[in-house]
Formats: sequence, structure tokens, C-alpha cells
Amino acid sequence: MKIGIVGLGLIGGSLGLELRSHSHEVLGVSRQERTCELAVARGAVDDAGTDLKFLADTDAIFLCTPLAQLQAIVLQLVSHISTKTVLTDVGSVKTSVVREVSPLWVNFVGGHPMAGTAQSGIEAAQHGLFARNPYVLTPVEATPLEAIALVESIIKPLQVRIYRCSPEDHDRAVAWISHLPVMISASLVSACLHESDANVLKLAQALASSGFRDTSRVGGGNPELGGMMARYNKLELLRSLGGYREQLDRIIGTIEAEDWESIEAMLRQTQAGRSQFTD
Repeated sequence: MKIGIVGLGLIGGSLGLELRSHSHEVLGVSRQERTCELAVARGAVDDAGTDLKFLADTDAIFLCTPLAQLQAIVLQLVSHISTKTVLTDVGSVKTSVVREVSPLWVNFVGGHPMAGTAQSGIEAAQHGLFARNPYVLTPVEATPLEAIALVESIIKPLQVRIYRCSPEDHDRAVAWISHLPVMISASLVSACLHESDANVLKLAQALASSGFRDTSRVGGGNPELGGMMARYNKLELLRSLGGYREQLDRIIGTIEAEDWESIEAMLRQTQAGRSQFTD
């Protein structure tokens, strides 16, 4: 199958590496000629260029660009591709994307691979990034079944766990387990940096180990990606932040009341509950 990728960063580059390993011909498009050269050199694509016309003869195209660019790219792309070509994206927010893109292209399937690292760019692309991770598809009533089936046939060999849900349910769920953690993690780092005693701050930085490393990791990721989470999933992120604030207020009140039994009970509950979200 001939597959196009628009946007050759971490996700697009990693997709290319995987798809080529499964005998697909992969063509890439990036705004930067240097990125195209690196993608070819790294084996992420068979060939790459800076013009969307480069993808005219493809069966499916993965849109791996920032959310803010998706609609404009589709508007440019549709005049160059066959009406049978299937488009799918990899964005972490789905309601706004599906609402904007579906009217422009009937063979569009919203998608979101739940995978990533703190690094970005084609240099960070890697084999195995998607294996054993969820890959969510968010078709709507008007999405052709053939388009869904084609996308699933492409991604299934990547050893992903495929889920289907509505764009709205996707955005509410990822607000809890993806977007909220980014904001919490960033807030943790910011709060620590605001320690007023310079000696204490220096000591804390020296003593930081696995606990801080684990809880601060996603807050130290790509700022552009985090900003798009807040911008495009505003309502659901605010909902989850509100729920988190209620839990913080409850903990503060319990500590102020020196109710240590309730603190331990809560920690026992979260110890048991964590396994419901992790393997």
C-alpha cells in the first residue's frame, strides 16, 4: 500500500519506520527540506518533499501536524488526491478536529495513538513506539465503514490496542488521563521553582530522584503540545482540573484537621485504584 505522512516529527517519523517495516511504501511531506532529508536518511520514508502534491497517488494519508494546522492542510490537500484516499490524523483532541475536517473530506477517520516521549522531531522517531499502546479511532455516523476498515488494517500490525469511541467521549477521557497529568506535572515543577529560599531550592534540586522524576516527566515535555491540549480541549480540561482541585482541597482540609486515619484510608484506596488505569 502507498501511504503518505504529513508532518515528520516524533509521531510521523515513528509511524513511517513502522509502516515501512511492514512493506508499505511511505511518502512524507514536511515544511523543512532538512527534515525530509533526515527522514529519508533514517529510513522513516521512502521519499519526501515539501509540496503536498507529492502525496497525490496515495491510498491513505496520516496527518501528523499540530492541531492548529490540520484544517488548512486538508483544504490544500484535497485538490491533489483521489476521492478514494483515506485521511486520518493523530491529534490528542478529537471533537474539534472531526467537526472541522469531516465536512471537507468524507473519507476522514479521526485517530489518536496514545504514545509519545518527552523528545520531539524526526531525530526522536523510533521503532516500537506504538506497540501494546491504545490507538483510538473516533468515527462518526457519516464515516464510511470502508475508511475505518482501511485505517484499522494499517495500524493493527503495529501491535496496538484499537478502540473506537465518539470524539466527545475521547476528549473527556483523555482530559483525565493525559491532559490533566500534563498540567499537574507542570504545576509541580513551577511550584518547586517558586521556593523562596535559594538554599532550599538548590538542595531540593540536588535531592530530586525517582519520585520527582516520575511525577514531573510529562510536565517537562513539548510545550507546544501541552498548549494545544489546553486550547483545543478547554472545556474537558477545565472539568478535570476542577475535579482535581476538589480532591486537593479535601486533602488539605484533612491534613489541617490532623485526621491521619483518613489520609491513610485515602492512600489505600488510591493504591488499589491505580491498577485500574495501568497494566
